[in-house]
Amino acid sequence: MGGQLDGLKVLVTGAGGGIGEAVALTMAEAGADVSVADIDMGRAEAVVSQAEAHGVKAYAMQADCGDIKQIDAMIESAVSNMGRLDVIVNNAGVTRNAFIMDIDEADWDRMHRVNSKGVFFAMQRAARQMIEQGEGRIINMASIAGRGFSATSNAAYAASKGAVLAMTYVAAHQLGPKNINVNAICPGVTFTDLVGKLIEDRAEEQGRTVEEMREIFERPIPIRRGNDPSDVAALAVFLASPGARNITGQGYNVDGGLINS
Repeated sequence: MGGQLDGLKVLVTGAGGGIGEAVALTMAEAGADVSVADIDMGRAEAVVSQAEAHGVKAYAMQADCGDIKQIDAMIESAVSNMGRLDVIVNNAGVTRNAFIMDIDEADWDRMHRVNSKGVFFAMQRAARQMIEQGEGRIINMASIAGRGFSATSNAAYAASKGAVLAMTYVAAHQLGPKNINVNAICPGVTFTDLVGKLIEDRAEEQGRTVEEMREIFERPIPIRRGNDPSDVAALAVFLASPGARNITGQGYNVDGGLINS
């Protein structure tokens, strides 16, 4: 089948569901071979089966993206399976719904372990391979939470995603001379299982139905709809494509106009 990413070798983390799954499958539809990494091997294997239906090669791998040794093994496996690594999409992330006064040290450490430390070391390890190859693309999944969106799940999550944006900008400057593009995507309200759980929690807290809470989430969005994961995946495909060869050091909101920074 193929398309604008024909022949590229792509690794997507946290790809067993939600945005990561959509990114992996959209990359495959565009012609890329994909390594699908997730902490849940069964979910990764299910996505691989769907990716292979597009006529590309796909590989499942189990990885906890908060563990540096597992990140190393993940990168090594992706390169071993695919022969090179053209694109990494650092999508794995965790959060929970919490008021600022209810966040404890364990919450902070859990979120920053995956959302910021994990992204940094996956980016660093992927860059080592890309430097050897002479080129590469790094796409980090941040969030409008990292820009200070006040209705985000919690302040610690916002801090971790702000770190992703800062790392993206610095990495783009330092890796640019190595012909490596580094960009970030900042999704807004995106209807994944993770956000679904957040909506359920908020609905229960406020004595509302899930449908009412979903409408409350969408009401401030100028375009009046939240994202489907495929909306975010479409931008990831573009940033991996030849058309984005001179785009680096940027953070792009996919949020229906919810914030303007």
